[in-house]
Amino acid sequence: MNSNELESLIRTILSEKLEPARRENTTSALFDQVDQAIEAAHTAFLTYQQSPLKVRKTVIAAIRHELIPHLRELAERGAKETGMGNAEDKYLKNRVALEKTPGVEDLITEALTGDEGMVLFEYSPFGVIGSVAPSTNPTETIINNCISMLAAGNTVFFSPHPGAKDVSLWLVEKIESIAFTACGIHNLVTCLREPSFESTQQMMQHPLIALLAITGGPAIVNMGLKSGKKTIGAGAGNPPSLVDETAVLDKAAQDIVSGASFDYNLPCTAEKSLIVVESVASALLAEMQKCGALLVSGAENIDKLRKVAIIDGHANKVLVGKSPLALLKAAGLPTPDREPRLLIMEVSADDQLVTVEQLMPILPVVRVPDYDTGLALALKVEGGLHHTATMHSQNVSRLNQAAQRLQTSIFVKNGPSYAGIGVGAEGFATFTIATPTGEGTTSARTFARHRRCVLANAFSIR
Repeated sequence: MNSNELESLIRTILSEKLEPARRENTTSALFDQVDQAIEAAHTAFLTYQQSPLKVRKTVIAAIRHELIPHLRELAERGAKETGMGNAEDKYLKNRVALEKTPGVEDLITEALTGDEGMVLFEYSPFGVIGSVAPSTNPTETIINNCISMLAAGNTVFFSPHPGAKDVSLWLVEKIESIAFTACGIHNLVTCLREPSFESTQQMMQHPLIALLAITGGPAIVNMGLKSGKKTIGAGAGNPPSLVDETAVLDKAAQDIVSGASFDYNLPCTAEKSLIVVESVASALLAEMQKCGALLVSGAENIDKLRKVAIIDGHANKVLVGKSPLALLKAAGLPTPDREPRLLIMEVSADDQLVTVEQLMPILPVVRVPDYDTGLALALKVEGGLHHTATMHSQNVSRLNQAAQRLQTSIFVKNGPSYAGIGVGAEGFATFTIATPTGEGTTSARTFARHRRCVLANAFSIR
């Protein structure tokens, strides 16, 4: 029997074994009760855990291949259902999540050997992960987390934001179907038909949930931290962008406008304020206007914008992720014939537009006399959240000092903020940036146990 005949025989045998399971693929990833969904995911885990790594690789490869034709639809549905952001940028985020999220290859094996034997370090799954997805990045987060968590050998119960329910449930069902067809195991991912805050609370307390991964605001992250379970939490950020007098201004302007306007500033990594050294401030603002930013001038106009953007010290949820034109109309300000990419305005360092995270295409600009003053303000604005910061400078010593002082999970030098999550730059994609719990940019190894296996007095062959 030659190799082609052998391969044909193997395919036939596998097809015969999997066909009955495929014919039974009439169930759904969606359940009515939390217990049902989590127990189904746990049953799937017990089988998935015993499967070889090539099964995980097959599942991830299938998800990448089969979801590609649906990315545009996901982006359009996400923008329409949530009323936030824009479909074009969401498509790019979905694509980056699908193509640049690491799979099984992220689970690197390490070994130490010596006179007294060998120590092997490997990554193993936790079990069923309870994953909370936000309305700001619903499909991107589900795709990103799904690939990371399944690659690590876990199964997942998703708790999507009710504000993105329809598109999230469609995606979870699609991924479950793809995964089942690829490996014959049902319910690697599950969800409720009617996700709610109450069901998320139940999930966090369920004994079969081994790990929580929460992408959302401080309230939901704190709820997870109080559950008593290991929690990987992605919290709030208020990323400053610092520009000193050595920066290449035209490139800095393009990068800042691109980053701050991306998906109408919904990413928590996006530039939320701009701190610029006085000597180059006017020139930078002029360059930013060339790149599509609209300068809102006059104390009265800025006050009108501030009053609609921030209410009682918090971002106005009604305007989160809305377009620049929508913000201008809400503030009762004149609207240009052509929609600007970003609204910019000069304010003081203690202005609420600087200190409050808005998640809107609004970028307050603060002039500072020098770099040292700017760095001090950036530290204050970032508030010790350790999330994201960007800086534009040709002074390597200053870039290094700012990175050390800010201690953010993502620090982007001379680029747009989205470079930090793998868009148009080196590095893997991530949409769960665990700042409150310290894991930083997450990948498959984040969702796995780091295990140590020791063999005494053997297997050192040096």
